Amino acid sequence: MNMGLGLFQEQTLKLVMTPELRQAITILQYSAVDLISYLQEQAIENPVFDLEAPREVASAKAEKPTPEIDWKEIVGNRASGEYTATKNESTYNPLDFVHQGSDSLYEHLERQLGYVKGFTPLQKKIALFLIGNLDEKGYLEVTLEEASAKLGADLLEIEDVLSILQHFDPVGVAARSLEECLLLQLEHLALDDEKIVQVVKFHLQDLADNRYQRIADKVGCTPLDVQAMADLVRTLNPRPGAAYSHADTRYVIPDVAVEKVGNEYVVLVNDIATPRLKINSFYEKMLNQQKSQEEAKQFIHEKLNAAMWLAKSLEQRRLTLMRVTQAIVEMQQDFFDRGIDFLKPMTQKEIAEKVNLHESTISRATSNKYVQTPRGIFELKYFFTSALSTSSGEATSSESVKRRIKALIEQEDRKAPLSDQKLGEMLQAEGIEISRRTVAKYREEMMIPSSAKRKRF
Repeated sequence: MNMGLGLFQEQTLKLVMTPELRQAITILQYSAVDLISYLQEQAIENPVFDLEAPREVASAKAEKPTPEIDWKEIVGNRASGEYTATKNESTYNPLDFVHQGSDSLYEHLERQLGYVKGFTPLQKKIALFLIGNLDEKGYLEVTLEEASAKLGADLLEIEDVLSILQHFDPVGVAARSLEECLLLQLEHLALDDEKIVQVVKFHLQDLADNRYQRIADKVGCTPLDVQAMADLVRTLNPRPGAAYSHADTRYVIPDVAVEKVGNEYVVLVNDIATPRLKINSFYEKMLNQQKSQEEAKQFIHEKLNAAMWLAKSLEQRRLTLMRVTQAIVEMQQDFFDRGIDFLKPMTQKEIAEKVNLHESTISRATSNKYVQTPRGIFELKYFFTSALSTSSGEATSSESVKRRIKALIEQEDRKAPLSDQKLGEMLQAEGIEISRRTVAKYREEMMIPSSAKRKRF
């Protein structure tokens, strides 16, 4: 065998990850909300195109994929006329019309502080310091000793100011622990009898775990009385300041809509929320002027090519979403006709084979995407569920089994709740092959407590 070094020529096929291809992949996995933000960023970086709010609602008929993309149709008709700083610019964003939150917790408490009469300047300083050291749940983050050292105030005076703040709205604010927060609310409701105070102070964990008999033995009452106390405590608010927290809220804009027309389901891509690309008339005129410098024309050509590729990526995203959703609707026809009990097990691989795309493309196309259907708004990944065998040899969806477990628990006798083993036996009697561990897993995913915690006296 002759072995040695040498130069050889061979042909190979390789996928080159160009910036344009990377951009197309990125756009495909964006949700409608993220896509709006991305387009706004691109409009800032690329002055050749502007964003324009769509003027027409999407057609009621599902469009078929076209091999060629008409750039003028995508970016809209080119504008004419003199360029101004505001012309062709659009600030359209559906999230601009979302109601903003009210005052922060600090502002809400500070306003109430203005109604307190008789406060000395030092007491007001102490109150503002304490209000400023509340976390987003409304709890005091510093100890009174730390506040005393920081402000140089007497500890008793700080306690007096704190006791006043603890009676502000919302009730339970400025508490130093969960127990104190609940006790303040019980005091406000005039329900702070000796036994429930004792339960909240010393047996809160047992109360959460439904260990009613243990609490009853220690407090000196019946388990039924402890159960009534637990029901009352669960009506209280353990996070009184959360209502004033202005954490970022993520809003859902459906990327696709499924409408029933006659006996058929029509898939519509939601283009209403997505701004459209439009060539800026100023740069268009500059490109057509003979006196324009060659460097300026070259710059405009580069930016125009980038805008064209962005428009093609948007069109490809729209077509991919439509094809994938249409395939899902075809495979889940029974779900749309008869409800969640008829949701079929389905994998991304099956959809990929149906639409002749790679499985990773299906994953990107369905990631963080929502579909509006006659049965509500669902995440596209909701339709991809695992399969469980039945006695007839057919398969049923895990979501359908979860719904059945939930229904059985809702119908159970609360004095003798169904165990996971019993639920498994009942499902097996219905022809669903499922183990006790799988039942426990599905129950925990639905955040349903165990039978011991569901028991009522």
